[in-house]
Amino acid sequence: MAHQMNQQMQQCIQECLQCYQTCLHEAMNHCLETGGKHVEPTHFRLMLNCAEICRTAADFMLSNSQLHTRICAACAEVCDACAQNCEQVGDMDECVQACRRCAESCRQMAGAASAQGFAGSTRQTAGASVDVPM
Repeated sequence: MAHQMNQQMQQCIQECLQCYQTCLHEAMNHCLETGGKHVEPTHFRLMLNCAEICRTAADFMLSNSQLHTRICAACAEVCDACAQNCEQVGDMDECVQACRRCAESCRQMAGAASAQGFAGSTRQTAGASVDVPM
């Protein structure tokens, strides 16, 4: 039987993939072509890190990983930092907006799943109890 994702998870996956695409595209095109503060190592690294954590969060949700809530929480934190940094650099409104949407969606996903007892819980794996530390 196929596993169906709820609407919130589907939306979060879409926001993560959109942010991944936007950050990677903006870094590799807009930033590299603009130069200056757009290619300063801290900014450029953060954009690539943001793209990667967004892709990873989508992967964890798509694979129905029990750890997706933690990745989503980390993704929200990185997206917030990237949005703030891109706003400071300037002329990066598309990236700022994509990061903010993704951060909010990931925060909701992490919070909703945590409230249901997925994060930091003890679960049965192959007949053995496995404690998942926070």
